[in-house]
Amino acid sequence: MSARETNNPIVLFDGVCNLCSAVVVFTIERDQKRKFMFAPLQSGAGQALLKKFNLPAELFDSFVLVEDDRCYSRSTAALRVVKRLTGLWPVLYAVIIVPGPIRDWIYDFVARNRYRWFGRKDQCMVPTADMKSRFLE
Repeated sequence: MSARETNNPIVLFDGVCNLCSAVVVFTIERDQKRKFMFAPLQSGAGQALLKKFNLPAELFDSFVLVEDDRCYSRSTAALRVVKRLTGLWPVLYAVIIVPGPIRDWIYDFVARNRYRWFGRKDQCMVPTADMKSRFLE
């Protein structure tokens, strides 16, 4: 499925980052209504969406959410995702009241250190057969 074929929110993530891949799996497990679609930033679909929103093609240190033909990144993207998950996770959306520069400073600190703390893969995450339908090609 391509980005043009879905009206669902699309999560773009660093496909070689272990933390980012774990966040994708976490999200899929708590997205019982199957709202979200996913694509690595490094993929053709990810690159096309970065280009569409005039974001740098090498932007691999940000979590990006495309929703209703708008693009959100970093902490705002993450908070908009948790807002739609099942369980108590939507309560975390209250953090949106913290000014964006403060939230993004914390986000950037984790992003700068994610490979050192969580490691990285040699290639993009390969979804399981069950998850494959949730990924853009």
